[in-house]
Amino acid sequence: MSISGSLSNALSGLTAAARMADVVSSNTANALTEGYARREISLVAQSVGGNGAGVKVVGVNRSVNEPVLQDRRIATAAASNATARTDFYAQIEEMIGTPEDASSLSSRLATLDSSLITAASMPESESRLSAVLSSARNVSDQLNEMSDGLMQIRMNADKSISAQVDTLNQSLTQIDELNAKILAVRSSGSDATALLDQRQALVDKVSEIVPVRQLQRDNDQIVLYTTGGAILLEGNPAEIGFTPTPVITAGMTRENGALSGLTINGMAVSPADDGVLGGGTLGAMFAVRDELAPEVQSQIDAVARDLIERFSDSAVDPTLTATTPGLFTDGGAVFDASLEVGLAGRIEINAAADPEQGGALWRLRDGMGATTPGDVGNSTLLVALSDALNTERVPASGEFGLSMRSASGLVSDLLSSVSSDRQASETVQSYTTARQETLNEMALADGVDTDYELQTLLKVEQAYAANARVIKTLDELMQQLLSW
Repeated sequence: MSISGSLSNALSGLTAAARMADVVSSNTANALTEGYARREISLVAQSVGGNGAGVKVVGVNRSVNEPVLQDRRIATAAASNATARTDFYAQIEEMIGTPEDASSLSSRLATLDSSLITAASMPESESRLSAVLSSARNVSDQLNEMSDGLMQIRMNADKSISAQVDTLNQSLTQIDELNAKILAVRSSGSDATALLDQRQALVDKVSEIVPVRQLQRDNDQIVLYTTGGAILLEGNPAEIGFTPTPVITAGMTRENGALSGLTINGMAVSPADDGVLGGGTLGAMFAVRDELAPEVQSQIDAVARDLIERFSDSAVDPTLTATTPGLFTDGGAVFDASLEVGLAGRIEINAAADPEQGGALWRLRDGMGATTPGDVGNSTLLVALSDALNTERVPASGEFGLSMRSASGLVSDLLSSVSSDRQASETVQSYTTARQETLNEMALADGVDTDYELQTLLKVEQAYAANARVIKTLDELMQQLLSW
């Protein structure tokens, strides 16, 4: 081998060692950087003038386990979906309250029953009649608050959908732009790994909103499809359409056109979890807005209806007529069964018994339709109202089945139903979260190991020193030859 060939070999070795040191330092510096993929330098032997072989740096590769990455993305979407559902049920459970909570719906019903019994023992006492009115108002107020809370949850879900759609559109546009940049950088022979990291982070963001599959194309280009089959990125990014609704009331649904659905490039698509854009946080928010919250609304409306009808029976209060509401009213009027949707938000105390609204407390004792006070010692109606509260009857509406229940039993079933749904959702959440964490750990196992990087750096140092020694020896040999 000639001296010039040996010198070229050693210089190529120095160049490779320098590049390797650069890669090691980059890996070590980004050991804690989320989304960073470990770099590995690719080397090949090259002939130098037919006199031996030097080394050539082919490029820098990212170490990524694509199958694990793909599965982790889908698992993350499923975990986020389950978490959103669990959070919803936990909120509803808190609204209803548990029996030991003094502010729970069941406790307030028990207080109403207790105040009726107490007032019946001394019907002439205005303070006891006032306690009945106050406890009844507390019940109606809580139903109002629950209905308002559900509407707020639906509006929050609608806002979240709008924000997620914006994020989805922006991310898809940025991924498309990065595809173009990566192609340009690769074509120029430069290192595009940093751009690949940025693109991966954006795909991860998209996959939490909508579970996606990433397919590789030539020249490090990618296309994205949802697991439901929708094309998000191929050639051009898809445009996801959604129109937010600032105020949502109980009767507003997507089916009646009051709420917006989703479109892809102008074509309507199903936003449900079994649709083409379902499975992630976006599908979960649509489920909360269009399915879960309306289902709970119908249940609390059924509770409100049951309460109104218990006290609107003329067999309980003989002073009532077809146009005279009982103790509980639908916005001050007689309840109309065809207008049940949103009833929990409208239920209120009959103004005839409320001094603050121009009524009189004695009507709690003498009847809502009474025009003059009766016998102050007559407790018949108060006893009848208490009995009506505890009488077991089949609910006229709601998904409660055909079993007979008292008013408190109906509320207990409502709480039990919500708690069961929460527990079922938590079970799904535990499974999906465990799977997501396992896959995340598997992905991290392919990340930067600083111990390994430092060991590699020692090898690079030795290689650099060895090549430098070769160059020094060749220099000494050249000096000797020139000195002759």
